[in-house]
Amino acid sequence: MLQLTRVSKEYPTPRGPLPVLADVSLSLAPGEAAAIMGPSGSGKSTLLYLLGALEPPTSGTITLDGRNPFELDARALSAFRNKELGFVFQDHCLLPQCSVLENVLIPTLVARSAGDDDLRRAEELIAQVGLSDRADHRPDALSGGERQRAAIARALIRHPRLLLCDEPTGNLDAASADNVASVLLDLHQRQQTILLIVTHSVHLASRCPIRFELVDRRLNRVSP
Repeated sequence: MLQLTRVSKEYPTPRGPLPVLADVSLSLAPGEAAAIMGPSGSGKSTLLYLLGALEPPTSGTITLDGRNPFELDARALSAFRNKELGFVFQDHCLLPQCSVLENVLIPTLVARSAGDDDLRRAEELIAQVGLSDRADHRPDALSGGERQRAAIARALIRHPRLLLCDEPTGNLDAASADNVASVLLDLHQRQQTILLIVTHSVHLASRCPIRFELVDRRLNRVSP
């Protein structure tokens, strides 16, 4: 269970604190998928930083399965991000010198857990995103949609509980965006992750059963 309770975030400035998020609360269970929409500058990226345990909230609490990552020391926090969280960015962020298979395996190398089981899982995920015949290709030999599908496989390699996506279809044409969205939602359902997507795409947001809007620093549930 992902639980945010009255989370606020502000940044210090020479003129005093700059509030970005105010009194944000939400609760999502495994298997649930939610989209967050809102105008540019509304705090969507800041919210992702908090959910990704990259920045602490100014006030309020964030827990994943009862664990507050901001109570962990630096090493435990790094391990928490690597194991419990998966990230998919607007730019796929694949390493250009590595093949699809090598890119998907990178989180296991960071965790020093790479082995036969990880290799089998990587190959299974690559097959599930439809890239088995591209596993030995480098990113520059892939289309934009294929790169993003490889990024999804990489995000899921360590069985994360929470999958965070920042405009995952933002750089894609309509057909590729729809394909990537289908792959993302299908794998989310198979693995019963908690899926949270920040997007400007009304079409992508409409494919998520739960939708929020972030306006004036506050998060409002708009569906269902």
